[in-house]
Amino acid sequence: MIPIAKPLIGEEEINAVVDVLKSGMLAHGKEVETFEKEFAQYLGAKHGIAVANGTAALDVALKALKIKAGDEVITTPFTFIASANSILFQGAKPVFADIDPKTFNLDPNEVLEKINGKTRAIIVVHLYGQPADMRAFKEIAEDYRLYLIEDCAQAHGAEFEGQKVGTFGHIAAFSFYPTKNMTTGEGGIVVTNDEELAYRAQLVRNHGQTKKYLHEELGYNLRMTNIAAAIGRAQLKKLDKWNAERIENARLLTDGIDKIDGLTPPYVDSRVKHVFHQYVIKVEDEFPLGRDELAQKLREKGVGTGIHYPMPVHHQPFYQKLGYPKDICPNAIEASKRVLSLPVHPAVSREDIDYILETLREFSTGG
Repeated sequence: MIPIAKPLIGEEEINAVVDVLKSGMLAHGKEVETFEKEFAQYLGAKHGIAVANGTAALDVALKALKIKAGDEVITTPFTFIASANSILFQGAKPVFADIDPKTFNLDPNEVLEKINGKTRAIIVVHLYGQPADMRAFKEIAEDYRLYLIEDCAQAHGAEFEGQKVGTFGHIAAFSFYPTKNMTTGEGGIVVTNDEELAYRAQLVRNHGQTKKYLHEELGYNLRMTNIAAAIGRAQLKKLDKWNAERIENARLLTDGIDKIDGLTPPYVDSRVKHVFHQYVIKVEDEFPLGRDELAQKLREKGVGTGIHYPMPVHHQPFYQKLGYPKDICPNAIEASKRVLSLPVHPAVSREDIDYILETLREFSTGG
């Protein structure tokens, strides 16, 4: 089986973890602080605040901005559910704007239609590793005096017009889950250039402490461990190389899929560096097999697949209980019926890509 995702763990990560275990300093400490500085420096940002996971990073970011009950935050319905849930954690209301059907990212024009007097912020998701239109979103945020939050869970090292994502908005959140372009096992980080937001984020993730046993605000235990940070430091050194391999694998896949009727390869905005956390095609009506049947037949042939995502967030049972109408955001609904992710990670070999393309061509002729 060619897996849809595979974390790459080498001797550098193993040795780094062993060093931490031998030190006896397993919880949050100097290793975490060093990782925070190195990751922020990699992005060109001033502050990094490491946390337990990517969902925690989104939650901490919104709490640092003091988003509260009665506020509205606009985001995409075509994403992992944590992007929207983080808004609910604040008691605020997620407002869904539709996506651009080519990039699958939030459409700035759709966002403009959703802004009202209760709107406080926009969460932009850089889906699959392709940056959203940050020039447009920065202008919207500035014109309407809104907070701009970047969900970079799938976009480590991605760039818009030569600038790394995570540095455009007021604050950003990354995930280091094992399937991401780099991992810490579990983990996340909040990134900002704003000193006050960084200070608030540090309080939120560590019991509201300003110093040991002095708690000035309500906080949580969302700290990253030194063990996770040690893995992250080793992975960060390899990130650019791995991203280059993802980009090359994506190019090879696209070269082949372009020649297969009924399959649409990923669109890449000319202004961006797309780091292909996922390589996502669309299965069109003219292809002999439907999306779900194609996914099943690929798996039977040893090709792992994924559907990111099989339903938009506002169709999820919990969001239906909250009263969201099903017929909003038609582009997101349509995308959820057609998208199919193929293996693109650095462990995918040239032989694997040739096999994937050969198998797709076989199915395209009804084989």
